[in-house]
Amino acid sequence: MIEPRLAAPRLSVEGLSSFYGSFQALFGLDFDLAPGEVLALIGANGAGKSTLLKTLTGLLKAPPGCIHHNGECLSTRTPATITRAGIAMVPEGRRLFATLTVEENLLIGGHVRRAGVWSLEAVYDLFPALRAKRHQLGPQLSGGQQQMVAIGRALMANPDLLLLDELSLGLAPVVVEEIYRALPRIVGPGISAILVEQDITRALAVSDRYLCLRGGRVVLAGPSAGASTAAIIDAYFGVSA
Repeated sequence: MIEPRLAAPRLSVEGLSSFYGSFQALFGLDFDLAPGEVLALIGANGAGKSTLLKTLTGLLKAPPGCIHHNGECLSTRTPATITRAGIAMVPEGRRLFATLTVEENLLIGGHVRRAGVWSLEAVYDLFPALRAKRHQLGPQLSGGQQQMVAIGRALMANPDLLLLDELSLGLAPVVVEEIYRALPRIVGPGISAILVEQDITRALAVSDRYLCLRGGRVVLAGPSAGASTAAIIDAYFGVSA
């Protein structure tokens, strides 16, 4: 399924396939993402959502010419080069450096030294709870605080494309609400985002468009506003509408 081409896309994906060894996980994905746009990536476990994010960040190889970011081909670039180009990911499970403090984890995100609005002070303003915890080690934090550090670490790279993998996974509802209240500030300064979220209602509420994946293919796509939850659920599970 091919999404309509947007003017001057931040991200352009054409015919993207991805493999784990000889196992093919993505099949010919096509979509664009505009500057400042939030795209919700919906699908059951194993649909290919995290695989797509890993491929966009260079952790999995992509065929040449399939991924363009701000008009530049990134398909064969290394993860470090892709980060310097302006793509950062908040990975599923947070993946903090356990032997480093909160502040050290955040500073690692800023090692690429891209210009932008995000700094230590800006992250602490976004998540005030981290300021008091800045000298504590990652494992000493609650799950919600660890997620805030993971988000802050990605923002410290001052990306223009932010990949958010399962923000709410394993978190208490009150913490999820706090993080999602911060989302407009996170994507506000012209940052585009791809959001992986199991909660379909929440994903549609905070995004401009959605893609529903099943078996590594786009099976449904469209604007989030007015989207049919019933049709998405049918596509999600492979049920004929």
